Amino acid sequence: MKSARQNTILEIIASKDIETQNQLMQALSERGVKSTQATLSRDIKELRLVKELSPSGRYRYAQPAHDETAGHNEKLRKIFREGVVSCDTAMNLIVLKTLPGLASAASSAMDGMELPSLVGTVAGDDTVFIAMRDVKSAEHFCEEIRKLF
Repeated sequence: MKSARQNTILEIIASKDIETQNQLMQALSERGVKSTQATLSRDIKELRLVKELSPSGRYRYAQPAHDETAGHNEKLRKIFREGVVSCDTAMNLIVLKTLPGLASAASSAMDGMELPSLVGTVAGDDTVFIAMRDVKSAEHFCEEIRKLF
């Protein structure tokens, strides 16, 4: 059901300009797909839809180009390369120290990596707590991060 709904969303945004979630919900309804605003919002996030400028000068939902995804991955690496000061483990937890104000960006980058061993992140101003599934995953992650600086 989720997969079918998300495929329908992709078909809709490929076939016409959709500017708002309400327009998207209406288009889904016209195709017989019922959805709540919360579900639609999650679908947009999972599909990583972006807003782009249409030829008419208005913003519409679109799928990111593959090149943009590659650029996104490079941005993530840059955040870690330039913003992370240290990485320490305590069992399956990681304490990532960043330059002041960059913890949120590092945390968001972690979440965007969709690592199967990642349980979650919590960011302050210059510190990110990262929960990994096991000790080995935490140690491996820190080793990889340390290679960047």
